[in-house]
Amino acid sequence: MTEKRIANSRYTYMHETGKWPAQTVDIHHVAARKGDLWRRAVFFSAIAISLIAYCVLLGEDISASILLLHSGVGAFFIKLLRRKLVERESVVIIPAFGVQLETHFRSGRAVRRFVPIDNILKPVLNECVTPVTCYWSLALILRDEEELTLVFKASRPPLTMLLPIWKALCAAAETGEKSSSTM
Repeated sequence: MTEKRIANSRYTYMHETGKWPAQTVDIHHVAARKGDLWRRAVFFSAIAISLIAYCVLLGEDISASILLLHSGVGAFFIKLLRRKLVERESVVIIPAFGVQLETHFRSGRAVRRFVPIDNILKPVLNECVTPVTCYWSLALILRDEEELTLVFKASRPPLTMLLPIWKALCAAAETGEKSSSTM
């Protein structure tokens, strides 16, 4: 089994090959770094502490029940954040059959979607521009669908991590076209 890794401050890209017979399965993972959850927890804790300090500075009387309520609400938000945080998103390419898109959450839940290779017209890299930021996304143009299917719905990996996945998807889509045209 060979593995390739690329990492930055937010994501780690892992490419696995050779795990299956005749190297027919190509697996690409984009995992979020573990520190993101703790950064968000510290952020929410800092907001709660600053609100309490603000109330104390104003001279307002803060009872123990209000402090307990604030800490309970903070714990609830941290638990909610943990449940919705994505641990990793994977692309499993099986050239003879199709592509499986997987999203694994930190809570242990996984969402999978299979796209048959005959439905993939072309994988595309999009540059998404918003008033605040600019980022790249990887999408699939599917037969009989009006909208693009995003490969990574929750994460925004950089272009250096998207390029090898895009190249593998292009190669798989070309082999799918050749096999469907010979039938």
